[in-house]
Amino acid sequence: MSSDIGNQELVIWRDAAGIARAMEDRCPHRRAPLSRGCVRENGLIQCGYHGWSFDGETGRLREIPNMKSEQRFPPLYKAQSFAVAESGGFVRVCLTPGAEAPAVDAASLPLYGTAHVGLAQEHYLSTFFDDPGMLFGIKGVEFTPYLASDLKAEAGRLVMERNCQWRGLHWPSSFSSEFPISLLSKTDPLTGETELTLRDDALRTLLTAVIAPVPAARGSTAIRWRARLAKTLNGLRAKQLLIGAPFRVFDTIDAAALRRLTPSASVQWQDLRAAIIQTSQASAA
Repeated sequence: MSSDIGNQELVIWRDAAGIARAMEDRCPHRRAPLSRGCVRENGLIQCGYHGWSFDGETGRLREIPNMKSEQRFPPLYKAQSFAVAESGGFVRVCLTPGAEAPAVDAASLPLYGTAHVGLAQEHYLSTFFDDPGMLFGIKGVEFTPYLASDLKAEAGRLVMERNCQWRGLHWPSSFSSEFPISLLSKTDPLTGETELTLRDDALRTLLTAVIAPVPAARGSTAIRWRARLAKTLNGLRAKQLLIGAPFRVFDTIDAAALRRLTPSASVQWQDLRAAIIQTSQASAA
């Protein structure tokens, strides 16, 4: 299959061992898209133009029709391969040459879905920090503009907790917590991948989700997500998560509301993201 991360076009397939591979979607011979070719029984991807076959692990040219398979071919005809990691239903590709794809939480996330929105990834993340309710919904949950904790950097991720309420009538504060639930988010500053945890006022987890907003063509963003409910849900409001779809990502965004949105936590996000990237680059040097 063909895909793209920003301006980098990729071809992704499984080799003979079932391992996910990713390379630039361009044959180094005549620049034809490799995604228009096929995957051979031996797991090599074959260009549909002249039949050249490449190894997904290294990107090296392995076979050319009518030539001996044991012949060595010059590295000039090598396609760029990328590190791939797969777990929890996600296939992740790292575009940095020689680097490993980010580690993946192997815990089971049985709920999943995809969406594609006409919003650039950076704008999508800014909207998330300012008003996540414009991007996704949790059944029965109303996101408020009030933060339980300001955005901060922890262990290389951007962490924030937003106060939430159950939709509908609210009991007076003397009978219940003003904000009985909260949404804890942990965002990778480089990829934008975010782990979400919905918790009650006793800090018991109700729902966990992971959303991966990936830059796509023409300034849009492709979102892959997976989620799971806690094994035990306490209270009638929490149990409503068991009815229907508890989590969904919107594939359309209210443009008028987006224009009216006042930047808040997204201002901090830009500054913290820049600082983390600068520190990471300095450490690598």
